[in-house]
Amino acid sequence: MLSDCTDCLLRKEWGDGCFSVICYPSSLKMASSSLNGTPAAPEKSEFRSQKPKPENRDESELLTVPDGWKEPAFSKEDNPRGLLEESSFATLFPKYREAYLKECWPLVQKALNEHHINATLDLIEGSMTVCTTKKTFDPYIIIRARDLIKLLARSVSFEQAIRILQDDIACDIIKIGSLVRNKERFVKRRQRLIGPKGSTLKALELLTNCYIMVQGNTVSAIGPFSGLKEVRKVVLDTMKNIHPIYNIKTLMIKRELAKDSELRSQSWERFLPQFKHKNVNKRKEPKKKTAKKEYTPFPPPQPESQIDKELASGEYFLKANQKKRQKMEAIKAKQAEALSKRQEERNKAFIPPKEKPVAKRKEASTETKIDVATIKEKVKKAKNKKLGALTAEEVKLKLEADEKKKKKKK
Repeated sequence: MLSDCTDCLLRKEWGDGCFSVICYPSSLKMASSSLNGTPAAPEKSEFRSQKPKPENRDESELLTVPDGWKEPAFSKEDNPRGLLEESSFATLFPKYREAYLKECWPLVQKALNEHHINATLDLIEGSMTVCTTKKTFDPYIIIRARDLIKLLARSVSFEQAIRILQDDIACDIIKIGSLVRNKERFVKRRQRLIGPKGSTLKALELLTNCYIMVQGNTVSAIGPFSGLKEVRKVVLDTMKNIHPIYNIKTLMIKRELAKDSELRSQSWERFLPQFKHKNVNKRKEPKKKTAKKEYTPFPPPQPESQIDKELASGEYFLKANQKKRQKMEAIKAKQAEALSKRQEERNKAFIPPKEKPVAKRKEASTETKIDVATIKEKVKKAKNKKLGALTAEEVKLKLEADEKKKKKKK
């Protein structure tokens, strides 16, 4: 929202419930010149009369950025007077971040003091505030300081969040909490973005040169502008049930095509894969499948009426008492059949079960003959031999050994 002031350009923004006013250096120079009494800038009509001369340059040169080119840094010489008004931003942080912020806050203050920005941490309210000072000369540094405290509140580490103060680095905080209504489905799709052991997120970081942090209902990304654009597309597509592997494959092809200088100015649509969205409805099949009959142009035959059936069986010509008698006989026949079935079921309890046939034992074969003589010899030897006694041969050997010992002693 722009103010009506002509001397300086004021921008009004609402960031986390704070009012900011930024004064740009071009307006400062005009304001200072009017205060010193110097002649004001020429009117709009004079600018319109001075048309820029067209230069004969190739369109491809104008579209491409030279390799190694960097935008010159904004120094104090560009804005020696400083800012006219003080700008401030504040943001809240969750309770679980309090310990980490309290630990790293001296480093945050040291980094922001280099750019002449004051930073305060309020642990009672749970908020962080950044504001400009009289020495602040860069009008955009307060926006970068605001992004810094936002990233710190969204669980980004200080080492990564401090990169936002660089000129060629930007950040993007993507809100994904309201994209999926079902909580279980939301958790599954968020996990799909991270991948097994963080592999999908790591591949996305390598392809986009961005640091990505998934925390709660937001995805924080820090990196160059081109990479942030791709990260936002992948995150939103993932929450719309498009698997991130498709976008990762496209990014890999784009990175290879960017290396070729001839293809830079051409369209890459012919090289990129076209993935068709297949929405397969898992419809439950009925248990009873009815086979369709073959189509015939003729109508089905007319069903027989009760009179036709009676005419065919001859009942139509019977008298009333005869019909009644037939019905009673049919009822009695059904009752007799039911009674016989019931009686059979009752008799089943009295039928003995079939026993298994007993297996006959095999008689010992009498073919093997017993040798009585050998058994008698074994019994005699057992009687002669005492329990633990030596055999006759062992006794002889022992006696001979004793005699030899006695001779040696003599």
